[in-house]
Amino acid sequence: MIALAQMAENVLRTADGREKTALSHQYAAEWRAARAAGEPPEIGTSNPPLRPARPERPELLSPRDVPHRKPGSPEGRIALLHAVAHIELNAVDLHWDIIARFTDIKMPMGFYDDWVSAADDESKHFNLMCDCLEALGSHYGALPAHAGMWRAAEDTMDDFMGRLAVVPMVLEARGLDVTPNMIQVFKSAKAKKAVEALETIYAEEVAHVAYGSKWFHFLCGRHELDPKEAFHGLVRKYFHGALKPPFNEEKRAEAGIPPDFYWPLTENL
Repeated sequence: MIALAQMAENVLRTADGREKTALSHQYAAEWRAARAAGEPPEIGTSNPPLRPARPERPELLSPRDVPHRKPGSPEGRIALLHAVAHIELNAVDLHWDIIARFTDIKMPMGFYDDWVSAADDESKHFNLMCDCLEALGSHYGALPAHAGMWRAAEDTMDDFMGRLAVVPMVLEARGLDVTPNMIQVFKSAKAKKAVEALETIYAEEVAHVAYGSKWFHFLCGRHELDPKEAFHGLVRKYFHGALKPPFNEEKRAEAGIPPDFYWPLTENL
């Protein structure tokens, strides 16, 4: 079994979405089997790319250039599923990247268990969205997508705590805020397959936000930092703009992020 960091790099260097997620599932299964057998796998080191490999399609555009379609129309629902698929594919890479990029910082095995599990979940989520798109006669890559999804990773490539603050605790937490409305769009259209897929994603994303909060607080304890103050400072440094309500306060609390972490960041200080 190859070192975990090398597994992570291999996923990052795989371009095709279905192939990337199949490799992600394979490595997650190998990791879990080794852990269950009591054979602690080697973490190792790797040389992750600045940006993960991507398929030729979708065309990546500036956020302002991505066409906006009304979600109530069939075309709008396809566009919404495509956008979620793009987010999930980026999430696969983000979770493997945090494993590959910060191997110089010693962390407990539970850290790696959590992010391998999260990457495995995101791989499933991407494939669920692709299945929904294909059932509607479309596919991932048929529409343009947001080019800025990887910006948070690039901005925090040298800041482990910054990565935890911005990716799971801001970007993924935003998913908890917006997914219930997306589910309602597809319920209104009686799109059962999409509703079931989005409900799966919604349920499992809480854990990913919680992993971010858990390990952020762990590092604050290691460095004797006040978690709330550290979080505010890092988000203001790396996140571009203010956080925007409404917030799903119940699910954020379930994930370990209380309101006084994010409400002060609604003003861009």
